[in-house]
Amino acid sequence: MKSLYTAAMSDTAEPERVPIAVLGGTGQQGRGLARRFARAGFPVVVGSRDPERAAAAIAEWGQSRVTSADYGRAIADADVVVLAVPFDAIDGLLDEHRGRLRPRALVVDVTVPIVAEAGALTLASVVEGSTAQHIKARVPAEVRVAATFKTIPAHLLNDLARPLDCDEFVCGDSADARTDAAALVQSIEGLRAIDIGSLARARSLEHLTLLAIGINRRQKIKEARYRIVGL
Repeated sequence: MKSLYTAAMSDTAEPERVPIAVLGGTGQQGRGLARRFARAGFPVVVGSRDPERAAAAIAEWGQSRVTSADYGRAIADADVVVLAVPFDAIDGLLDEHRGRLRPRALVVDVTVPIVAEAGALTLASVVEGSTAQHIKARVPAEVRVAATFKTIPAHLLNDLARPLDCDEFVCGDSADARTDAAALVQSIEGLRAIDIGSLARARSLEHLTLLAIGINRRQKIKEARYRIVGL
């Protein structure tokens, strides 16, 4: 696999970008990531159960670097696979398509399993500890997994005219997974990647997302996000 770090961070000649598949790329979060990756120069394939419908949506974006395909083809053709699907769709998707993942592919988990209980939002219980760890247990051993893009409001990601101007946390199952995921974060203008360590930290990211939602509701705002001071 080519180095994502070199591809995203080179400031000399125009680098070759690795292909990225965004599964669930017509939802608000997936759409925002797909469009921002394309703006950063990556070829992006939006994976969908209905690629023709996805193609119609993509045509409205006006970005030539984005195409559509069914889940299987999108996964097979990508070095990076971003899972932007609901938590309850992950098992079925991976059961059907995990054999198509490239060796050493990077799977990026952006999902937060939020559920409503007794009128309040909370995190669904995940046996493995977090969504990212749940995914790691269901992909081939050589496939790398990282968690990031969890704490940025989806509607803000999808508004390309708005600056993000915040930090985004990255954790992963290896140092190189975190390096490549951090490169993805920093390819997007206005974001700084903060490496927080192993996948065991992914549940903390999910709690931070829940906290940001709570801040938004309490303060009657919509765009609470994080910046680390002193780093």
